[in-house]
Amino acid sequence: MTNEPQRQTILLRAAARAAKNITTILDPYELLQHTVDIICDEFGFYYAGVFFLDETKQYAVLKAGRGAAGKSMINAGHKLAVGGNSMIGACIANRQGRIALDVGAEAVFFENPDLPETRSEMALPLIMGEEVIGALTVQSTEEAAFHEEDIAALQTMADQLAIAIQNSNLHRQAERRSRLLKAANRVGREVTSILDLEKLLPQTVNIICEAYGLYYAGVFLLDEKGEYAVLRAGYGKAGKAMVAEGHKLKVGTDSMIGACIAMGEARIALDVGEERAHFKNPHLPHTRSEMALPLIYGGKALGAVTIQSSEEQAFGEDDITTLQTMAEHLAVGINNAHLIDELKEAHNEILRNSVFEALTTASTEAIHWIGNKTLPISLTVARLREEIADGQVDLESLKEDLDMIAESAAMIIQVKEQLIGAVREQKPRPVLIADVLKTAAHLRDISEDLLQIKIDPSAAYVMADSTQLTRAFGNILQNAVEAGAKTVKVSAHPTEDRGMLEIRIEDDGQGMTDEVMQKVWSPFYSTRGVTHHGLGLPAAMHVISQSQGHIALVSKPGAGTTVALFMPQGRPGAGKVETGSVNNILLIDDMDDWAALFADLLKDTKVKLTRSTDLKKLPAADLILVDQNIASVPLIEVLSALSKAGLDSRTVIVTSAINPERVTQFLRGGVRDVTVKPYSVGEISELLK
Repeated sequence: MTNEPQRQTILLRAAARAAKNITTILDPYELLQHTVDIICDEFGFYYAGVFFLDETKQYAVLKAGRGAAGKSMINAGHKLAVGGNSMIGACIANRQGRIALDVGAEAVFFENPDLPETRSEMALPLIMGEEVIGALTVQSTEEAAFHEEDIAALQTMADQLAIAIQNSNLHRQAERRSRLLKAANRVGREVTSILDLEKLLPQTVNIICEAYGLYYAGVFLLDEKGEYAVLRAGYGKAGKAMVAEGHKLKVGTDSMIGACIAMGEARIALDVGEERAHFKNPHLPHTRSEMALPLIYGGKALGAVTIQSSEEQAFGEDDITTLQTMAEHLAVGINNAHLIDELKEAHNEILRNSVFEALTTASTEAIHWIGNKTLPISLTVARLREEIADGQVDLESLKEDLDMIAESAAMIIQVKEQLIGAVREQKPRPVLIADVLKTAAHLRDISEDLLQIKIDPSAAYVMADSTQLTRAFGNILQNAVEAGAKTVKVSAHPTEDRGMLEIRIEDDGQGMTDEVMQKVWSPFYSTRGVTHHGLGLPAAMHVISQSQGHIALVSKPGAGTTVALFMPQGRPGAGKVETGSVNNILLIDDMDDWAALFADLLKDTKVKLTRSTDLKKLPAADLILVDQNIASVPLIEVLSALSKAGLDSRTVIVTSAINPERVTQFLRGGVRDVTVKPYSVGEISELLK
């Protein structure tokens, strides 16, 4: 049997080893879990557990416990009243160790079903300076396992544990402070590089929540009248739901956000249940503490940031300081974004005025030009009437006069179509850029081999009238060919201006001097002689501006020309094609971009689609679609073959560019209809009706 001196020596050595191991651990969670394991392993005890006082100091809450029993009690939120009917409560209240040699006879022992084999227990207070922060329980399966002398040996270890907890807390605070400062610096960097609020604000709430491990963060901006703070970005699903609902709070004292904006100072609710101005939000049921920080720049309130935690008393001085710094950085970023938006709007207004001025000039010049061409016609007609009345008509002279009238009329029509197109402009719709480009090239007899088309998948569609856009593309491509281009590169991609695309058309032609570039937007200006009207670029500018876009030009002599079109991005939408009574469709077309799109949108329907250019074998079909701009087979041969097969009444000609004269010609030839190409589910469904 071990004598008392030997026993004390063993205890002291075990306590020293335990204390040494404990003081080397800095992670709070790891420290507590290792502590209970080290104590049980070093001393051979049945169980050990660590309790911390709660905020009220009325209860000791179990934070770490040995084995399955410890996990079970932690999950159940096990706590003991200070000074109550327990060893832990008594040792904390009395600030000294307690021993129960036979727990069955100990009045203050708390009978615990999770630890049925406990026969003796020691409870030691954890004291940091003058403050008791919790207690340590050590339990044995043997009766009388502890002696009064053991308290001194084990209390030393408990004191070391209290010091280790303090060090761990300091280490955690230092790490947290470092993390918070990094987060604040990151927000500072982001606001200087992101000038789009739709990107900046969501990025900021993500940084705040991830860096601080918070439940929720959101950014509110004031509306135009300054009456409401409107949520512009929120963390997670709750944030997205509230933004979609148009969540807003009135400026004033009825909410944390409203109050902080009205008073121009931060508001903190460490327990939202006690905060009168806290807004009860069903999207955020677990909020227990909240901080609202005003966004102020130059003395003007822009909005506020809400930061919420699922824990009470979640915000300390370091949090407040760094988050306030973040809010100040964010306010600067928001103000910069507003300034950029104002500059863009001012630029757009200048551009609109310039476009209007150019169009007005174009209209005036066109009127003068048409007047000049019309005057000889009216004079000639008047002279012919006089000659007819006098009976002195010279047939040879009459023929010359009629030729002159026909030529002038044709030129007037040509100029009119150059300026405003062959048909009225239609409401813009999502159109497939690649298809319109190839149609434009086909109509101008420009070989597709000349074109190199590279379109970002996210920029496949643009909002435009396809007929007018075909005309604008055709004018630009025609200019490139006439400038001697051997290659024309066309690309499209989204711009930083959300919802806009840039379509670049680059040629390797002869290019232009600065002097010529200053004049090319003027109507009727041409460097290629009297046979050219000089209306290509002015007409293209008209089309692009009508689509709420703008056009820019860069050129150098000998280095080619680049035309950049900035236009609204088209979104064709989703859904399923409604086929009506159509079961079989024959598509006579090349395997081009539109044919591929059409086939893709029909693949989930019951319609059987056959694409063919073999006119000798025409399969049965309820509907026959023919691309007017088919390249692999002459269109006249296609229509002739369909007519001979008696299929005219089932034939619809589709095109991206409607021409009234051709439409009339096709309809007189017997086809069922001529229509613009459908580029979306809704348009295809309408066609199949």
